[in-house]
Amino acid sequence: MLKRICMLAVPAFVVALAALVSSPVPAQTKKGTIVCWKDKSGKVIGCGDRVPPEFQDNATKELDKRGITRKTTETAAEQAKREAAEQAAEAKKAEEKKLLAEQRRQDAALINTFTNEKEIDLKRDRDLQVVNGQLTQLRVTHKNAAARHAEVKKRMDGTLKSGKPATETQKEDLARAEADMAKAAESIAEKEKEQDEIRKKYAAMKARYIALKGGPAPAAAPTAAAAKK
Repeated sequence: MLKRICMLAVPAFVVALAALVSSPVPAQTKKGTIVCWKDKSGKVIGCGDRVPPEFQDNATKELDKRGITRKTTETAAEQAKREAAEQAAEAKKAEEKKLLAEQRRQDAALINTFTNEKEIDLKRDRDLQVVNGQLTQLRVTHKNAAARHAEVKKRMDGTLKSGKPATETQKEDLARAEADMAKAAESIAEKEKEQDEIRKKYAAMKARYIALKGGPAPAAAPTAAAAKK
């Protein structure tokens, strides 16, 4: 009878033991490893054989028995930050590639457009000549507006000296002359700036052309007085 009871009990014990052995074991409890969990700032705040439930979403790292990190995980925020950095790096790489391709295109156009440095200087001078003509006309416009302003001002002063107030026509003429002077002065400043930009543009173009041809560095830029000739 006792023998029969033992025979019946053994299978039950074996089943229980098999169930225990076959139950899933969390990765953190892998034999010979220690898992550490971090707070939101990335600082380790605890270690053990498994991550407590309240820290399941935190970043972790697993260490072997020698203290060497074997595995790490990251939080959703860390993952998003890493992916954003990777995307930014890829975008920068693509932009650099685009700029390099554009530089090569410009270099090819430069070499194919000019046969020597003097041709670059001639093209610069032609562009400057156009702007110089516009500047001459604007300076005439400014001079005429200044003359009208002086004339109207003189008439207004005469009217005021006679003891009479300035007429509305005189005031309008003076305001119109002042506006014309201001507009012409602004346009002159813009054209002078355009002159400087043309000189800089062709100086850089010439330097690049020389570099591509493998020649010596260009001579020093002309003085301001010589540049305005």
